[in-house]
Amino acid sequence: MRPLSVEYCGEWYTVEEGTPFTIGRESDLTIDDNPYLHRTFLTLSSEFGLWWLSNVGQLLSATVSDATGSVQAWVAPGAKLPLVFQTVHVMFSAGSTTYDFTIHAEEDFYNTSLTARPADGGTTILPVTLTSSQRLLVVALAEHVLAQPTAGRAAVPSSAEAAARLGWNMTTFNRKLDNVCEKLDKIGVDGLRGGRGKLATNRRARLVEYAVATRLVSVDDLALLDQAALAAEAKPDA
Repeated sequence: MRPLSVEYCGEWYTVEEGTPFTIGRESDLTIDDNPYLHRTFLTLSSEFGLWWLSNVGQLLSATVSDATGSVQAWVAPGAKLPLVFQTVHVMFSAGSTTYDFTIHAEEDFYNTSLTARPADGGTTILPVTLTSSQRLLVVALAEHVLAQPTAGRAAVPSSAEAAARLGWNMTTFNRKLDNVCEKLDKIGVDGLRGGRGKLATNRRARLVEYAVATRLVSVDDLALLDQAALAAEAKPDA
């Protein structure tokens, strides 16, 4: 099989057929010394004529998408996924930090294309439609990930930090965050609820992973944050 290339923080790694290539805190690709990150979290290996991404950790999950963002999967502990696209983006969070890297293959088994385009005045990644304020919330949480020039690492802000960035109080922020997570949970997005009637504690990181991986928000949306800040400054005090 032809080798894979992995890009992380501007560095490139070659994955050859044979011994599995490990990714984690102490691995072939050492992501970071983050204590929340498994020593070995993910592996790349060849089997049945395909390359596979396996989650060998016990706690963390990874979000995987194709180059267009139209195909997205959540790889939970113990799961493995065949890499059938020429370019695959992988995102995951450990503690308050979100990481991403890109896997490049010399050929693909399937091609994807975008069949829906965002309409003016709203954000639509079928079947998800965000209101303007919900979109602002997602962009505020994903700001550091979107702003990084290359795949690597970025911190996901706390709810208080994101609320302050938008000029919202915590009640407003939490209500809108609940609405976004519930909306995505209803269409089957994993990781946004911790159980029956209970929201997941790491839902902010999972929301950022999903939104960036599926192109629900992009670097072009960062300008919305400055516009929101200016609008908040112009608003007269109550």
